[in-house]
Amino acid sequence: MNQSTTLVIIFLIALLTSAFLSRALIPIAHRYRLLDIPCSRKQHNGSIPLVGGISIFITTAVMLLGFISTEEGARLFVVASALMVFIGVLDDKHDLSVRLRIVAQLLVALIIVFGAETYITNLGNLVGLGDIKLGVWGIPFTLLAIMAAMNAYNMVDGIDGLLGGLSFISFAAIAFLGYAHGNDFVHTTSMVIAAALIPFIARNTSFPFKNVRKVFMGDAGSMFIGLAIVWLLTLLTQPSLQTNESTPVRPVIVLWFIAVPLMDMLAIMFRRTAKGQSPFKPDRNHLHHIFMRAGLTSREALLFILSIALIKALLGIALELFYVADWIVLGLYVSVFVFYCYLIKHAWKVVTWVKRRSKPETKVKD
Repeated sequence: MNQSTTLVIIFLIALLTSAFLSRALIPIAHRYRLLDIPCSRKQHNGSIPLVGGISIFITTAVMLLGFISTEEGARLFVVASALMVFIGVLDDKHDLSVRLRIVAQLLVALIIVFGAETYITNLGNLVGLGDIKLGVWGIPFTLLAIMAAMNAYNMVDGIDGLLGGLSFISFAAIAFLGYAHGNDFVHTTSMVIAAALIPFIARNTSFPFKNVRKVFMGDAGSMFIGLAIVWLLTLLTQPSLQTNESTPVRPVIVLWFIAVPLMDMLAIMFRRTAKGQSPFKPDRNHLHHIFMRAGLTSREALLFILSIALIKALLGIALELFYVADWIVLGLYVSVFVFYCYLIKHAWKVVTWVKRRSKPETKVKD
């Protein structure tokens, strides 16, 4: 059996496993009241089972340990993920305090950094004067990166399909560059998580099946996604973590794969801090909320935001394949973030322009 056939089989097994779990866990969620109940910040119909993240995690753990790798790093990632999913389930059910969630996230990040010895030590040639090597400072930098990613993906989960769609784009991009740089482990693991996301997206959006029972990702899933992305990106970018067959991807490139969640988190935390509020205070001022208030439907906002994320991911891949200088890539990223902030501030103008362009012009008869 050649490698391509093996990858297809692994992808299909992950897809089917996730599909089975996403259905099988629904009655369990109802039995133990693991449900998302509508409130002032959560405007949806009925109580929705919060099992999407659990099914994705279990699928990933089974595939990772059963088909991909039994090395210590993979096992420790599963242990850390299991702890994070458990804390996420408690948060989904009991609404834990921000302080307790941060402590739990830090503990999980410590398992990855010290247990698996997986952390960021090289940021690449960001200013044109040679690689920036963090040394021991790479440990707190990685801890901060893991916690930032978990919170970024948690914050962006606001409308059906958004978290799943953004995550799928991120893992697909990681899988592509893993393949391009000969990193089979990152390539295969990213494919597995992407496959596990597909049944969740189908249930979460009721597309293409209209009558499926809806599920949500929950904090357990969003924090698992953030943890998995930083772990895989660290394995993909750090020279010291490469195998004999693989070459590292430049760290600045992978910022494009998580651009929308990261920019949304930074922008909203800046706005909250400027108002004298806690940066972790929940509200309805995220990217999708702003575009919907500007006149887009939830489905239109979803497609618009996913299009932005896909364009950014493809741009990041192109910048890597053409090996554009790191400092240019960083400057372009900062410029896009500034434009993003302008876009949010003038969202109603953007929506008006998009709708005007999408409507066919009517011709006046003589």
